[in-house]
Amino acid sequence: QVQLVESGGGLVQAGGSLRLSCALSGRSFSSYTMGWFRQAPGKEREFVVTISWSGRRTVYEDSVKGRFTISRDNAKNTVYLQMNSLNPEDTAVYYCAAHPSSGGSWVPRTSTRGYDYWGQGTQVTVSS
Repeated sequence: QVQLVESGGGLVQAGGSLRLSCALSGRSFSSYTMGWFRQAPGKEREFVVTISWSGRRTVYEDSVKGRFTISRDNAKNTVYLQMNSLNPEDTAVYYCAAHPSSGGSWVPRTSTRGYDYWGQGTQVTVSS
């Protein structure tokens, strides 16, 4: 049974920073593609960023490029999302997601359908 637990959300002023964490338990973390998604009120859940098993490859959604940074610590079974220069449009519930490796070359997963496991979400609110 895989479980994902996010933490680190909160209220921040525009221009500020937050770091989200997501801990995976139950399986070998280093074999999972990890991703972050977000969902604003009244909107569909949208892709933010994904990271490969090794952490060497990442894919970002255009609006967060240069502001957000994903990283992972396989020894701690944790993936992080450093968010800088936050603006009110970043306000949403942020979800961590995981997909187990099926072997072969890494393929970025940018759709919610590409992930098998989800965390409960953590609220990020950016005030203007």
